[in-house]
Amino acid sequence: MDTLLRRILVTLGSAGSIGFGIWHFFVPKMWNWYSYMDASATELVLAVRAINVFFSLSLVLFGLMNLLTAYGQRANRYSVLVVLGATCILWVARVVMQLVSPQGSMSPALQYGMLGAFVVVLGCYAAAFAMVLLDKGRG
Repeated sequence: MDTLLRRILVTLGSAGSIGFGIWHFFVPKMWNWYSYMDASATELVLAVRAINVFFSLSLVLFGLMNLLTAYGQRANRYSVLVVLGATCILWVARVVMQLVSPQGSMSPALQYGMLGAFVVVLGCYAAAFAMVLLDKGRG
């Protein structure tokens, strides 16, 4: 039962991570990011584009790595803890950033909806991390 619940939590957290990552690939175009930058600041445009691509790709890759360790037959307890731990740190940072300097502040529903979604993803990963940490019998 613990393994099933842990896999469900990782699957939900990973769906959130992968979904946010894929969505974020399209955010610059959807919100017309580059229209807010001086056209002559080409290095700034390139830097923002690169940061967004790496951030988006990281979310997708973290989600996939968590799925692979949750369902893979060769993953051991240590590797699962390392990947889940790193993912938890990433999502803790995102939750803290949303609390300190919130995005979506033009609409309370959007601002707190984003916070809620980030907390849910973090909660799924953190609960799965705790379950693996407390399960001493696993390889």
